[in-house]
Amino acid sequence: MLVPVLLFCVGLVLLIKGGDWFVDGATGLAHRFHFPELLIGATVVSIGTTLPEVMVSAQAALAHNSGISYGNAIGSIICNTSLIAALTIAIRPSRVNPKTLRLPAIAFFIAAAFYMGISYLTGRFERWHGILLLCGFVTYMVLTVLQMKRRPEAGDAEEAEETQAKEKTLWQEIALLVVGAAAIAVGANLLVDNGTKIAAALGVPDSVIGLTMVALGTSLPELVTAITALAKGHSALSLGNIIGANLFNLVLVSGAAITISPFSIPAEKTLMGMNASLVVDLPVMLGVMLILCVPALLRGKLQRWQGILLLCIYTAFTVFQFVS
Repeated sequence: MLVPVLLFCVGLVLLIKGGDWFVDGATGLAHRFHFPELLIGATVVSIGTTLPEVMVSAQAALAHNSGISYGNAIGSIICNTSLIAALTIAIRPSRVNPKTLRLPAIAFFIAAAFYMGISYLTGRFERWHGILLLCGFVTYMVLTVLQMKRRPEAGDAEEAEETQAKEKTLWQEIALLVVGAAAIAVGANLLVDNGTKIAAALGVPDSVIGLTMVALGTSLPELVTAITALAKGHSALSLGNIIGANLFNLVLVSGAAITISPFSIPAEKTLMGMNASLVVDLPVMLGVMLILCVPALLRGKLQRWQGILLLCIYTAFTVFQFVS
């Protein structure tokens, strides 16, 4: 037990430092090229912090472990939204630009509609479903780059020049991005592998590991990045990262896992005789994203009550997984 605990701590340190480097590199590039921080968060930062989910789900798919593949993606979305985003909103509510939020939010709900439609209509994902999801990921990235080119960040030119003058070169910022992503990936793998061993040793049921332990472990990069961005005053980067990561969990993480090894929706847990995946997991995933995104899109700001409500939902969801 001692070795897993020590490796768990090493992973945590790597995550913390990796998140710090990654945020510095991403915000430096955002200022340098006059791109909106929210869009940088929804693309570059999101891909970096979603790497653990991609690797874990791919490994689970190769091992034909559909429970981990499914639980990791859906559980990470719930954790990102109702724990990580909720904490940042409850601590420091902020204003957002609905125009830059619109594309990642709409893309997520389109992907969610497709994912949930297949889940409820057939209950099984085939390889072509995964390929379609991966095509959705590529399409989103192309649209986002085009949006950045059409609407660069014009209002912060002086601030960007000052930042460039007193801070890092372009290559230093790219190096921070790459090294930070590598540290996040290695740290998250150490946390997931050893956290799962610790959980198993403590008697945690296998059926809840995917939606709770693995999902929380692979979401730690988003948590560290969100906290780091919040501490540095980049709340837009934090929100963009979380929404982008949630979209990538559906189109990239799930898409890759389904393409590698098609699977059926897990039916290990039930609620009143019905599959808990269909009556709890997927509705909660959709509900928490609606609570996060709708007020931001309509009013252009996040409020503390959203964070508190989302935290209550996450607590109830976690309790359900362990006690039912």
